[in-house]
Amino acid sequence: MLAWWQKAVFYQIYPRSFADRNGDGIGDLAGIIEHLDYLKDLGIDAIWLSPHYPSPQFDCGYDISDYENVAPEYGTLDEFKRFLDEAHRRDIRVILDLVLNHTSHLHPWFIESRSSRDNPKRDWYIWRDGKDGGPPNNWYSIFGGSAWEYDPTTGQYYYHFFLKEQPDLNWRNPKVKEAMFNVVRFWLNMGVDGFRLDAVGTIFEDPDFRDHRSRFTQADLYKALLAIRGEEKGRAAYLQEKTGEMFRYQRDLPEVHDLMQELRAVVDEFPDRVLVGEADDIAYYGDGTNELHLVFNFPLMRTDRLTPAWVRANQQDRLSALPPGAWPCNTLSNHDSPRIISHFGDGEHDAEWARICLALMLTLKGTPFLYYGEEIGMTNLPLEDIGQFRDTLGIRAYHTLIQELGMSPTEALAIANEVGRDKCRTPMQWASAPNAGFSPAGVQTWLPVNPNYAQGVNVADQTEDPNSLLSFYRHLLAVRRRTPALIDGDYVPLHEDAEDYLAFLRRSEASGQSCLIVLNMSDRPQKLDFDKNGRAARLIFSSRDRPTSEDPLSALPIGPFEVYIGELIG
Repeated sequence: MLAWWQKAVFYQIYPRSFADRNGDGIGDLAGIIEHLDYLKDLGIDAIWLSPHYPSPQFDCGYDISDYENVAPEYGTLDEFKRFLDEAHRRDIRVILDLVLNHTSHLHPWFIESRSSRDNPKRDWYIWRDGKDGGPPNNWYSIFGGSAWEYDPTTGQYYYHFFLKEQPDLNWRNPKVKEAMFNVVRFWLNMGVDGFRLDAVGTIFEDPDFRDHRSRFTQADLYKALLAIRGEEKGRAAYLQEKTGEMFRYQRDLPEVHDLMQELRAVVDEFPDRVLVGEADDIAYYGDGTNELHLVFNFPLMRTDRLTPAWVRANQQDRLSALPPGAWPCNTLSNHDSPRIISHFGDGEHDAEWARICLALMLTLKGTPFLYYGEEIGMTNLPLEDIGQFRDTLGIRAYHTLIQELGMSPTEALAIANEVGRDKCRTPMQWASAPNAGFSPAGVQTWLPVNPNYAQGVNVADQTEDPNSLLSFYRHLLAVRRRTPALIDGDYVPLHEDAEDYLAFLRRSEASGQSCLIVLNMSDRPQKLDFDKNGRAARLIFSSRDRPTSEDPLSALPIGPFEVYIGELIG
């Protein structure tokens, strides 16, 4: 029997951008509570809530200053409990972001740690003496520059894989582990249903602090990426390769797996909870039962163009690599990635690609994760001025490109928009009204609202339109919920040389149901042969009007960009 998280469809909420109830331009818990019925009607089963903790917001909430509270701009701990209760009352589960690698530099632990060399919390973080008048070694921060920050109070450097405002915890100290596991129990005792683990692979670093052999810098990385802009797969593949060189001794150390097993044991003290990992390595499933329950299939989204061949290759690699008992997990967007239409659309058939992408998430084997606003077709919003940026990654890219590569501000701004993540974190578009109904009229929102809310990219305009993207989402989510093969069925690829369409079976042993799924990723109609023995398929769902409820599998017509799901009969 499947666990709830194997059957669920997750929906990521970025709390700063979902709904502003108190009118300060920032989303809050009260706004989420107000829209829980909307989420219930949409048909999702679980919410992944991005960080809601107190934070000075140097990294948009991933720099946490108190793990057991709520940021004042979002509400109170009592309001969080009400949100959790109201979600559960609607049969919606809730998982939280859990940032294990680092805290904010304003967390009381770090304030104590940096106060003196003999402070009891000194060893809660990673402190080292400098070498040859500089940092302890040549390690990089993923946000650029050295991973070491000199602290004049004690005359040592502290380590930060991310921003200098995000000092890394020392997980080799048992007291750190005890304190963080107590954080985990705090929220599980409150009733949350699990955690999405941020940046799992960065928790440990090489204990010998060896220098990297590569001298490849962040500026070099930007320069190389510019040289291959627009090349399909090139950017993602190059980034993977070069960051692998840059951070060889700073991530994915074997000790992380031991820690994940310990964390899994803590979570297993509570029934029906789940751990989801932001990680590139499928090894974080452990043996399939002893580390994470789910690990995102990020390789699926690391292409500039979705094609049938890309998806087939991904599924072959991913499903064959899963250890026994492990369950797949798929996504095409999140708070760090471009919006689906902006990423995979072609500018001509964007609405069709939005539907294809959702159908792919809901019909592949595994647990799907959706991102807020994708259901109405929200798109990236390039910002017009560096002063509008809130994401430090984009701001640093802008200044690096100007200062180290000599770019003009106009060109640097374009690249900063590409590198930065503000573009996909803009306020949710609820209505064709001032501030898209996210905040009251006259309020300056924390990020600008995408003006396309006035062209129908909003919830209110799409709610009663049976042909809208929102209606498509609701319909297909309902289809998935009532079709057993789409939840527990095996994945069997068909027509593996097809260039225009993706076809596969989902076959459920438990229910005996077999479904044929065809996703036409082209603007050309197809006439397909799946069976020469006279069998047919009973129509379950199609994105276009079909004249019959049963289709012969020997001559199945598929329209341009059609999503077809049929149950095999006979």
